[in-house]
Amino acid sequence: MSNEQKATIQNYLQAGKVAFERGAYRQAVDALEKANALVNRTSRLGGEVQFWLVTAYQANGQTEEAIALCRSVSRHPDYETAKQGKRLLYILEAPKLKTRPEWITQIPDLGELEESEESTLMSKYAASRSGSSRRSRSRPMPPPKPIDLSQVDTRDNGFVWIALALTVLTLGSLIWLS
Repeated sequence: MSNEQKATIQNYLQAGKVAFERGAYRQAVDALEKANALVNRTSRLGGEVQFWLVTAYQANGQTEEAIALCRSVSRHPDYETAKQGKRLLYILEAPKLKTRPEWITQIPDLGELEESEESTLMSKYAASRSGSSRRSRSRPMPPPKPIDLSQVDTRDNGFVWIALALTVLTLGSLIWLS
């Protein structure tokens, strides 16, 4: 494999990771499929690309493709890659639990945002995080109310004396038994 081809694979892999982490799962699948087409699938890099592709398939709702690819990764020649593939396959093939709709938080697909909307949102976010407009959104805590010491119960409940007596008895019995 030439250095140029390896750099191309790394670029596609990195683009797929970035798209995945942004929530653009379709773009992640596209970039990772391109990397997977170029890489030697029996290499360690090939295993990494395939793991990311399995994860992107799963996130994009392509469960059957994810399971099929994960089955091939579980037979990878590298022992560690095959072991991880078997673990991931076990998770993917696990029975789905029934859940109530109110238990699930829907994460929107950010891949549907147009570039102009995305850049507008990012610029608004960057402006809100800049040093000049950095404000605390939470209110400062009010100072604690002073405590009226005449209302505090200062009577001794005898716990300290009981604990001290038990400690002395324990130490005494240990010395006597030794």
